[in-house]
Amino acid sequence: MRVVAQRCYEASVTIDDEIVGEIASGLCLLVGFTHDDTEEDVKYIAKKIVGLRIFEDDSEKMNLSIQDFGGAILSISQFTLYADVKKGRRPSFTNSAGPDVASGLYDLFNDLLGREGIIVETGVFGASMDVRIVNHGPVTIILDSQELLGK
Repeated sequence: MRVVAQRCYEASVTIDDEIVGEIASGLCLLVGFTHDDTEEDVKYIAKKIVGLRIFEDDSEKMNLSIQDFGGAILSISQFTLYADVKKGRRPSFTNSAGPDVASGLYDLFNDLLGREGIIVETGVFGASMDVRIVNHGPVTIILDSQELLGK
């Protein structure tokens, strides 16, 4: 499981000129899955994101988690995070989990974040979406369960 977490002032996702999800301040998460991902990966990454201290406190130090800060999450499914560009010029997406697996893991991930009391907005899994992110910092963190769990 791979997540690109961007601290943001605001973020929204639009499908066919209609906003389907938006948040004020918090995190915009671009979320992808590969074939080996399991519920263990999802639970680990969800817990890691909830506890990441990447929001500034009164001393302007990154000491606050999203829960401490009171921010929301915009979670966007993005199979292109597992693009392979080693050969040729057209990316291969064979490393991305298929929609039958990825959809369930994505739903579980968002559910786990919501259970922590965080407002979670989403796009539509598998849809063509336009995402607008006003990155704050900029602060962008990449989390990969394969690396973090030593798989």
